[in-house]
Amino acid sequence: MNVLLIGGGGREHALAWKLAQSPLLGRLYCVPGNAGIEEIAQCVALDVADHAAIIRFCKENLIGLVVIGPEAPLVAGLADDLEAASIKAFGPSRHAAQLEGSKGFTKDLCAEYGIPTAAYRRFADASAAKAYVATQSLPIVVKADGLAAGKGVVIAQTRDEAYQAIDECFGGAFGAAEAELVIEEFLDGEEASFFALVDGENALPLATAQDHKRVFDGDKGPNTGGMGAYSPAAIMTPALCARVMQEIIAPTVRAMNARGTPFKGVLYAGLMIKDGAAKLIEYNARFGDPETQVLMLRLKSDLLPALLAVAEGKLSSITLDWHDDVALCVVMAAKGYPGAYAKGSEVKGLQAAAADPNVEIFHAGTKRESGRIIADGGRVLGVTARGNTIAEVRSRAYAAVDKIDWPGGFCRRDIGFRAVGRQAKK
Repeated sequence: MNVLLIGGGGREHALAWKLAQSPLLGRLYCVPGNAGIEEIAQCVALDVADHAAIIRFCKENLIGLVVIGPEAPLVAGLADDLEAASIKAFGPSRHAAQLEGSKGFTKDLCAEYGIPTAAYRRFADASAAKAYVATQSLPIVVKADGLAAGKGVVIAQTRDEAYQAIDECFGGAFGAAEAELVIEEFLDGEEASFFALVDGENALPLATAQDHKRVFDGDKGPNTGGMGAYSPAAIMTPALCARVMQEIIAPTVRAMNARGTPFKGVLYAGLMIKDGAAKLIEYNARFGDPETQVLMLRLKSDLLPALLAVAEGKLSSITLDWHDDVALCVVMAAKGYPGAYAKGSEVKGLQAAAADPNVEIFHAGTKRESGRIIADGGRVLGVTARGNTIAEVRSRAYAAVDKIDWPGGFCRRDIGFRAVGRQAKK
């Protein structure tokens, strides 16, 4: 089967790496891809927003499945247009992708169906939002309603910080995300990432992971798209995973069906865990980045049949096996990220860094120029390793990071610190 993968980040490189191992795969194409993906797939220079061109390419190249990686094409309705052209796609419809495309939509759905989440209010103008903040306890969370590349969330410690975040949202700081915002109570606890494949009716949980959203060590600084991750997340016990499926994932699947917009794809729940219970922070309608990097290293089963089963509504026939190993990913980003950063610096030492057979380096924001790897984004690399323990795998990942020669980049040095702390207490 020929497969077309949409996207060009670390998530897509990890998916491509895993798909390329499938005995069912014919040719693997990627639009637009990156310098790492082009080593295992044929990258195609098409505009992802040009759905007609994507459909034309699929028909000309006998594509059996389109795997849509990023959120923007999903919210724009690429899966709908592919389905209308009788092309199978992994990813939700435009309406179902509102679970990520509109935080207000998801919060309203949670309220209607009793899904545990933070108390909230929606606002369409700054003055009403500020008046509400003035009556609430601190800290408080201000979220742009729409897509903001993981950066439209501010945890305000003071009212002035909240007022500034409100002004930024409505002032266009997050692009199209400024039309509306959500203000919600601050949830205390420990975050975890929970993923489930969904075919419209059936849901199959994947392995757990924990992301590190803040840009600096010790969870300091602004939120990012993710600075590192590890799997499994020790806090996600089997009992808690079962509760998440019962209290959060299953009601969401039922709710989307009841609304006539069944969800098909991967449902990514960002959770806050406290006292053995989980609350939904927000949904993403696609695989996480960098969680996908660690999940793909731990996935023992063939990925392609599972994604195809989701597209065909046959997920009930699928089981997945996982390696018992621990996996950890360290994101290397351009200095200045998640704010302004420079592109164009050369990244060296990748071959030496990947010499360890238990290390995979997934490219996120790279391009190839005259045989050189050039940084071309905010998050540039995901240095990912497998091992028996969290301490071992973290040491292995950072040993690989230290072999990479890139003065224009930086990374957090404490990925997995919660899991390492738990291990030390045992």
